Amino acid sequence: MASEKLFSRKRQTNIFLGSLRGKNRTIPVSFDKLHEAAKKKMSEETYAYIAGSAGREITKEANRRAFKQWKIAPRMLKDVSECNTEVSLFGQRYPIPFLLAPIGVLDMAHPDADSAVAKASAEENVPFIFSSQASVDMEACSSVMGDSPRWFQLYWSTSNDLVESFVRRAESCGCEAIVLTLDTTMLGWRPRDLDLDYLPFLRGRGIAQYTSDPVFRELMNTSLGDADEPPKLTWNSIKALIKMAKNYPGGFWSNLVSEDPRRAVKTFIECYSRPSLTWDDLSFLRSLTDLPILLKGILNTNDARKAIERNMDGIIVSNHGGRQVDGAVSAIEALSDISKEVNGDIPILMDSGIRSGSDMFKAIALGADAVLLGRPYTYALAIAGKQGVQEVIQNYRADFELTMALSGCRSVDEINVDRLQSA
Repeated sequence: MASEKLFSRKRQTNIFLGSLRGKNRTIPVSFDKLHEAAKKKMSEETYAYIAGSAGREITKEANRRAFKQWKIAPRMLKDVSECNTEVSLFGQRYPIPFLLAPIGVLDMAHPDADSAVAKASAEENVPFIFSSQASVDMEACSSVMGDSPRWFQLYWSTSNDLVESFVRRAESCGCEAIVLTLDTTMLGWRPRDLDLDYLPFLRGRGIAQYTSDPVFRELMNTSLGDADEPPKLTWNSIKALIKMAKNYPGGFWSNLVSEDPRRAVKTFIECYSRPSLTWDDLSFLRSLTDLPILLKGILNTNDARKAIERNMDGIIVSNHGGRQVDGAVSAIEALSDISKEVNGDIPILMDSGIRSGSDMFKAIALGADAVLLGRPYTYALAIAGKQGVQEVIQNYRADFELTMALSGCRSVDEINVDRLQSA
């Protein structure tokens, strides 16, 4: 049957017949059910950190609401027995127009953390963007990925030497692009985390890229990382010290009596981001590597134009999933004008609010070359580790392919704004 050429039909068949064949799914298909199932698996602190956003979370709500402003207008009687969902980015071909976004502190969701995501993305050949705030260092993740695609997301440290070291390591790990995140030079005001008095980095979580880095280890030995007076011993401070000892490389008992875990946390807090970063600094990053550089966090046409003028290779339209500025413009709202400004000069990616194949379709129709998936795969990770991530990738791939085919598009190139109507 011609329909069996479609990945989506095969995926649907496997789901419908799975229980009859003794192969039950590990995660719900519905995003709402996925969210609820993950919430039950998570601690209160974990859920607050992953699901929460800035302020009253108006931006996160706007990300979802804005997708409803556009309706898909399907075209009939198109031969869609075969559909090509492949896209090309920076000379590389990918099977589906989405990547796994950089998500920090994944060990909060599942103990296998970034390693599980790396294995799942490799099996599906979907690019995984390593986070600067990873729980597993990039070398360990790359070692389980073979030749499958991976990128690296960079937070610009107060130390340019550390920035350079991260870039060199990413190149050595086979990363195909550098994603510089611009919108997190300081943490946004996140009431869910603040009400719980919980920041994972203060427990030594999410700093594996740093503690595995030789330049960072040198910084730990300078005045920047000098340990101050030990904290007053309380039950919470004792638990934090135990967490630091567990999360720091090496043996737990030796770490427990060492200054290094606490020194690493202090050094990280003091150097992880640079609020003074300006457009003029981009020339330094450009001088470090020939890899494509994408700027993540662009929401303004002027900034998009500046990225091109500064010889950047791509941009990611994003508001960090609503985690930084409460009341900011939604990413999908900003996308159309930015796409017109860029006019095909560089690739545009988009994240923040993608929850279905139709969301992907709308983003591409409005000018994105691909999208990033964030919270959905993190929820799948919390439920079922590697298998959960692999299934959510397959589900989103199938959903997108079906949306594309049922809208009368045989390839991603045929998806454009003419396929949409304003609500």
